[in-house]
Amino acid sequence: MPIVRIDMLAGRTPERKADLIRRVTDAVVAALEVRPEQVRVLLSEVPPEHWAIGGETIAARASRAPTPEAERG
Repeated sequence: MPIVRIDMLAGRTPERKADLIRRVTDAVVAALEVRPEQVRVLLSEVPPEHWAIGGETIAARASRAPTPEAERG
């Protein structure tokens, strides 16, 4: 029984996540020649304040990102 684990930032719609699960399942079925019922997909959503790159959280990066108004001057 293949198990696929996906960690991603929180915030996507239920519809988008369902589409991802379907597509990943289809890919595993094709690649491993197993039945869809054998495939397990686990999605883990991580809040931006718990995900960091280079010692800085995604939430902190987003808070200092320039706004469109600031970019126009």
